[in-house]
Amino acid sequence: MSYQVFARKYRPQTFDELVGQAHVTRTLKNAVEQNRLAHAYLFVGPRGIGKTSTARILAKALNCIHGPTVSPCGVCDSCKEIAGGNSLDVLEIDGASNNGVEQVRELRDNVRYAPSKGHFKIYIIDEVHMLTSAAFNALLKTLEEPPAHVKFIFATTEPQKVLPTILSRCQRFDLHRIPANLIADHLQYIARNEKVTLEPAAAHAIAKGADGGLRDAESMLDQLVAFCGERIAEEDVLSVFGFTSEQMVASFTDSILRGATAEALNLLHKEAENGKDMMKLMSDLIAYLRDLLVFKVKPDAVAEDLNPELQQALVSQAGAIETDRLLELIDQFASAEGRMKWAPNKRLHFEVAVIKAIQTLEQVTLNEVIENLSALRDGKAPQTLPGKTVMTPVSPAAARVNEPIHAPGASQKPLSKAPAARAIEKAIAHETTAAPSASTGGSDPAWPPIDAEALWQKAVDQIRARRPFIKGWIDSAKVLGQEGRSFLLGFPAEQKTAMDSIATPRNREFLESLLKEISGRDWTLKFSLKEGLKVEAPKHDEERPSDGAPAKADKKNEAAMAFKDDPLIREALEIFKGEIKP
Repeated sequence: MSYQVFARKYRPQTFDELVGQAHVTRTLKNAVEQNRLAHAYLFVGPRGIGKTSTARILAKALNCIHGPTVSPCGVCDSCKEIAGGNSLDVLEIDGASNNGVEQVRELRDNVRYAPSKGHFKIYIIDEVHMLTSAAFNALLKTLEEPPAHVKFIFATTEPQKVLPTILSRCQRFDLHRIPANLIADHLQYIARNEKVTLEPAAAHAIAKGADGGLRDAESMLDQLVAFCGERIAEEDVLSVFGFTSEQMVASFTDSILRGATAEALNLLHKEAENGKDMMKLMSDLIAYLRDLLVFKVKPDAVAEDLNPELQQALVSQAGAIETDRLLELIDQFASAEGRMKWAPNKRLHFEVAVIKAIQTLEQVTLNEVIENLSALRDGKAPQTLPGKTVMTPVSPAAARVNEPIHAPGASQKPLSKAPAARAIEKAIAHETTAAPSASTGGSDPAWPPIDAEALWQKAVDQIRARRPFIKGWIDSAKVLGQEGRSFLLGFPAEQKTAMDSIATPRNREFLESLLKEISGRDWTLKFSLKEGLKVEAPKHDEERPSDGAPAKADKKNEAAMAFKDDPLIREALEIFKGEIKP
């Protein structure tokens, strides 16, 4: 007897033997049991996942001598003939080579004849999308109202090429790519039957390389048995098919996320020297970053395609990078992959992409700069920048104690930092060393009454200079008085939005600290809405009578100069190469 390849020898013969298509087998089995059989079926999916096998199993279920049944016997003449492809009642037609209108007309003329032995006359048309438009149109009427003894089963990898009028006359089943873990388990089953030792890592490497196609995986296993004999290791799989180890890709990604440029380039050079395809390695890296991205959002979404060791690597790496940074990395490597496709020196573009990705992770984003500057302006501690150490001033003695000891002749040049990081560090140092401009004063235990209107007017003048963007909301407030240490502010009923905006924790904290700075007392703000409350816009310093225009102009010039001399403003202008315009 001639040798039979694994893909044919282990082809599924029953619904239960189909791998990874439970949603299809369950529906078809229920249809057979309940006698709810459609006259036309369309199986859709990529190559090697079981479309034609499912069609044959359905044909056996319908034409078995004990059928229709969900468990065809496989030993009757009808089942054997269908499995062997020589049944007179089950005709398999290749749509690529029989795609003309003449072949379809011949088929249409033959459907009137009853089956010779089975219950149904079944037409299986593979790659049905290859039929011409004229052939599809010639089939329409027969497909819509076929004889009771005729069933059509179509299979295609490109359903978008099938006419909508054909699709609407069929029950469509989308077969999925098979998860890597299920393929690996099936390969182990074949290896046991063939008396071959297949390492789990090798089985998983084959499954990943098959990209969801069981037939491809079985063909690769067949080739490896011929190459290795009775024992197959992961190194054999990587060597024969040029795949890259998943652990290597995980280590490569880890070195990029840690900013270890030399380590990442060493791994890349090692793979290049081993003859690995740079395009395939780039594709594997992007696929791994995709798995990491999906794992951060929904960890169980990639569980079926990853082995336990790789899942542990994803757990540690997911916490080391933010989602927006990860998306940026994927975009950069995808762009590099497009350039590599047409470049003669693919390794060069790969190296540049790796270095650029690591530099991107070390850079401070504009949002981080703005957030830290805002925190400094409000007197809060800034957030530590990713990959950066934010320095705070120390005393000269402490600086000498903490000064690193350099070996003789070693370079003592400090590492350069990004301009944005330097700006924030200088701003932090300025804010930390600057003395408070106003006395905090002491609190009066008796809390005697004060002129709340005058205190609020002074606060409004300060707000205009220090935080003008909340000025519009402040103008809607009216002082209601004082209750102990509570400072009461009222808002008209129609100004609820203004009250809610002022009552946010950040604005409340700013106003309470401002009142304390002016009065020397700790205050707690209380807000309320009042029906019919009339609010007059408060007067500001520049709106009050002055002795003359020159004094007013001098005051404006002094304020402008003070604004320009602010350290934060100077650093921002330096970073963004900006200028202040009147």
